[in-house]
Amino acid sequence: MPAIFIRRISFLCIFFFCVCFSQSQPAEQLIKVLVTPDKSDWTYKPGEKVRFTITVFKSGAVLKNVAVKYEVGPEKMDPDKKDSLNLSGGTITLDGGTMKTAGFLRCIATAFVDGKTYRGLATAAFNPLQIEPAIQNPSDFVSYWEGAKAELATIPLDARMTLIPERCTEKVNVYHVNLQNFRAGTRLYGILCVPKKEGKYPAILHVPGAGIRPYSGDITNAENGIITLQIGIHGIPVNMDPMVYNNLMSGALSGYWNYNLDDRDRYYYKRVYLGCVRANDFLVGLPQFDGVNLGVAGGSQGGALSIITAALDTRVKFLASFYPALSDLTGYLKGRAGGWPHLFDRNNAPFNNTKEKVSTAAYYDVVNFARRVKVPGMYSLGFNDEVCPPTSMYAAYNVITAPKEIYVVPETGHWTYPEQRDKLNNWLVQQLKGE
Repeated sequence: MPAIFIRRISFLCIFFFCVCFSQSQPAEQLIKVLVTPDKSDWTYKPGEKVRFTITVFKSGAVLKNVAVKYEVGPEKMDPDKKDSLNLSGGTITLDGGTMKTAGFLRCIATAFVDGKTYRGLATAAFNPLQIEPAIQNPSDFVSYWEGAKAELATIPLDARMTLIPERCTEKVNVYHVNLQNFRAGTRLYGILCVPKKEGKYPAILHVPGAGIRPYSGDITNAENGIITLQIGIHGIPVNMDPMVYNNLMSGALSGYWNYNLDDRDRYYYKRVYLGCVRANDFLVGLPQFDGVNLGVAGGSQGGALSIITAALDTRVKFLASFYPALSDLTGYLKGRAGGWPHLFDRNNAPFNNTKEKVSTAAYYDVVNFARRVKVPGMYSLGFNDEVCPPTSMYAAYNVITAPKEIYVVPETGHWTYPEQRDKLNNWLVQQLKGE
């Protein structure tokens, strides 16, 4: 088998792994606990009762005489009701109650089979498009970030590109790049993929989900005539051995989202948000860029960064966002679910519920960037997301006044079906290429 073919297959495997790191479906299990509400779209009006059906399956058949416990209540909050029972027939339908205001009501069921536990859930939506944010909207929000961008503009880009021959294809050149970020001496790293054919092309900035990992770049869209840049956010090369990133995640960068939360000028995400703008500085300066069509895309933390980047940078023309994190962070302080990384939930509030930290959060919350988005966007989420609660995501989505479309797949959690990823990617590509 030719060496170039082997390298290409290896690259595609690595790329697929990175793309699916935070977006793939959960692993299949022998025992499945299926929880479903009694409306096909899982959506209700406040005051309307929802009924949840719990069914346990084994090898596709209903499993009888199963011990099950369940709880029902607003997502991420203490349950309003809970009980244990035996499903003699393998299924049961419960009166789940209702909600009086806009929000999400979740039923979680746990089955006990042969000494093991299996879990399923369903989340009913109550007027989700009426959910309003809990986060404060600082009066100097715009001036603060305009000042930060002005400071960034004084820092030389100092871009450095290193060709990665083993990852290049017949149609695309692949580079490991690093740029100077928001302060002299700090760097931003990523993987750039550029079509080899001479011409001018649109560009996509891929912003990452939470965590620390290597990246391989988006070669698929590059082969389709789009410049792509996939960045990391931690100021370290993105082409090292995976063990390096595992060690950092367990050690020096563990819980990075909490670093300096008491100071808006030193909070960890300031370098991240400005780094996204800096990545665009690089992209629009490439001679192959068409000068107009720039998009940004990501999921989870990347879903947040796609909205934030579009709000901060008027050069962005389109955005695609999967289940955005960092949304409506102080929801917990108002008695409802807040967004990842759950800075103010019952576990973190004893440390983070201070005037300084609550104030800083407002300058970094996706909601306050979403208010300022002015370009078309495509968004996708699921009601069963336990990482980025849908209450928090709708709090951000609902304040967007720019053209927007949301693709909801209710049963999905913090993962996507291939059809979701294809829909958002195809939409973004079509917008950028004017198709």
